[in-house]
Amino acid sequence: MMGLQSLLVLLLVAGSFVYAAWALMPQLVRRGLAQGLLRWPLPRSIAGYLRQAARAPAGCNCSGCDRAPAKVKQGNRPGPTDGLLAKPLIFHPRKRD
Repeated sequence: MMGLQSLLVLLLVAGSFVYAAWALMPQLVRRGLAQGLLRWPLPRSIAGYLRQAARAPAGCNCSGCDRAPAKVKQGNRPGPTDGLLAKPLIFHPRKRD
């Protein structure tokens, strides 16, 4: 029974490690690793996920910055919309007991 528990813990820890390493890995390294793993015979679901990771766009993953704010689209030039993008900070006093 203890061997089965140890095996289960080992699988959970190994899976968590792989997930954390993949999530924290730089996108350039992740893309290269995905391309390398696609050479292996893998199940369809895993291969589909790796194909998607191998074709991931570089940068901020915003598809060419078509969803970027107007200030970034104009090349960071100041314009009439600068005041509209800023939002004031409002500080509320703490209630005293």
